Amino acid sequence: MRITEHPILGKFPRGRKVTILVDDQEVEAFEGDVIAFALHAAGIETLHWTAKRNEPRGIFCAIGHCTDCMMIVDGVPNVRTCITPVREGMVIETQHGRGEWR
Repeated sequence: MRITEHPILGKFPRGRKVTILVDDQEVEAFEGDVIAFALHAAGIETLHWTAKRNEPRGIFCAIGHCTDCMMIVDGVPNVRTCITPVREGMVIETQHGRGEWR
C-alpha cells in the first residue's frame, strides 16, 4: 500500500519511478516520497533495531520527532527516514543500535 499524504509534508506528487538499494536489494520507489513510506509500500517495515533490547522499530510518529525510523542512508547513520525524500540511487541500510560513522 502506498501512503500518499504526510501529516507535515502534505500530499506527495507521484514523481518518476527510481531505484534505491536497501540492504543490498533493489527497491522501486517514486521521487518525492519519503524513504520510510517507499519502504512500507515495498513491504519493508523494520527500519531500525534498538541498541538496548535489539527490538525492531518502524514508522511511529512519521513527523521526524521520534527516532524509530532511523536508518543509514548513503553511509550516514541516524537519518530520519520519515522526513527524508527518496532520490535515485540512494543506498539505505537497516540500522542496528545507535549507528556509527564509517
